[in-house]
Amino acid sequence: MATFVDRVVLHLQAGDGGHGCASVRREKFKPLGGPDGGNGGHGGGITLVVDPQQHTLLDFHFRPHVKAQNGTGGAGANRDGANGGDLVLSVPDGTVVQTPDGEVIADLIGAGTTFEVARGGRGGRGNASLANARRKVPGFAELGEPGDALDVVLELKSVADVGLVGFPSAGKSSLISVMSAAKPKIADYPFTTLVPNLGVVQAGDHTFTVADVPGLIPGAATGKGLGLEFLRHIERTSVLVHVLDAAAPEIERDPLADLDAIEAELAAYGGLEERPRLVVLNKIDIPDGKDLAEMVRPELEARGLPVFEVSAITREGLKELMYALGDAVAANRLAAPAPESTRTVVRPRAVDEKGFTIERDVDGVFVVRGPQVERWVRQTNFDNDEAIGYLGDRLDRLGVEAALAKKGAEAGDPVRIGDREFDWQPNTGEYISGPRGTDIRLEEVDTRPSAASRLAARKARRVRGDDELLHMAEDGTVSTISMASRPVLIEDDHDEDEDDTDKK
Repeated sequence: MATFVDRVVLHLQAGDGGHGCASVRREKFKPLGGPDGGNGGHGGGITLVVDPQQHTLLDFHFRPHVKAQNGTGGAGANRDGANGGDLVLSVPDGTVVQTPDGEVIADLIGAGTTFEVARGGRGGRGNASLANARRKVPGFAELGEPGDALDVVLELKSVADVGLVGFPSAGKSSLISVMSAAKPKIADYPFTTLVPNLGVVQAGDHTFTVADVPGLIPGAATGKGLGLEFLRHIERTSVLVHVLDAAAPEIERDPLADLDAIEAELAAYGGLEERPRLVVLNKIDIPDGKDLAEMVRPELEARGLPVFEVSAITREGLKELMYALGDAVAANRLAAPAPESTRTVVRPRAVDEKGFTIERDVDGVFVVRGPQVERWVRQTNFDNDEAIGYLGDRLDRLGVEAALAKKGAEAGDPVRIGDREFDWQPNTGEYISGPRGTDIRLEEVDTRPSAASRLAARKARRVRGDDELLHMAEDGTVSTISMASRPVLIEDDHDEDEDDTDKK
């Protein structure tokens, strides 16, 4: 028997965008070829699509890690990188996509319904695309944007017309096995059925599906006995059938008490109050089963419930039950709204991504949030000064710097955008073209005298004037001082004469 899996956790990683290329055309006799770096390719996305041939999430149970293909980087000669291939995952009809916290992202019903669950990253632009009148030959390119990385929970809720509910060993599996071609496991002990079974029933002109939900017990709505795992499979059914054991006295149970207990669990689970209900008194072939069915039938009919006495072994009363279910399903389909065409669930990108907010956290850091500014930061190569200057110009044009100043930010204050934190320095002017990969606005002022200034000072110190001495200040400037302030060495004439005598 195939394993049935109705809940899995997927670890998704969409493809990263490829990096743009920073290249300059070099060709013989064409010294001013200009930038020719190509753009990076977009990363592949991950899409879920409903496939009628899929009935379980078993494939994802064994392979929960899914990664799409990355885009390739751009190259010189204006060659763009290839886009990463998208991944399409087939899921059963009735699959619900949720966050790990239980928030529903999408409910996939209907063959062909698609949903892009993870979006691939954008490719970075090459320097050929970044060139403009001010930056004729950019010495940088944009980085590729990372793809979405997230965990999602796939939960299968069976899509069936009729749901069979009841206590364990009430005969639900036996009933669906004789009504359809389904072959569930059948045994004479409770909880033989551990997974829902689906069967297709043909009753005259009506064709409908029946779901055999594993046995429920008191407390199922709170998770007892895996009740929550079972109850979700009857959420989409249009008709509920209570299967009561007419041989209940043999196991010391009362059919009416069983019905009340199951109804209490359905009410606690919620959302099933308006579903039409039928009651099946099963196992009337058991001794005294027929008598018990006739005893409880008036009470059930007094509650307004249609009652059918059947035997899955002898198939007594089975035909009447199948036709009654067919009529109930047909009536529900007529009352239901027109079926929707195949849906494609999309998450379009925002038309206007230019909005941003600025807040100051408890640590005194100014936090800038916004889809566009965060994308700009992700695509900036912070090892390239020209790329950093380009980012600063973009933020200035967007109004981020003015907003920071309005919030009270000063030069040197920490600012965080996305996962990057840096010390804010206001823009000091327009970009001036320089060596590729550099931005003179980011160059630190060097207060140390140049080599030429130091050489000139050394030469000046060797010059001795009669009245003044050239003096070099710490800033490299040369000035004069008076000789009067210079210490004078007085020589001893006597010693000099002795020296002369010795020489003679």
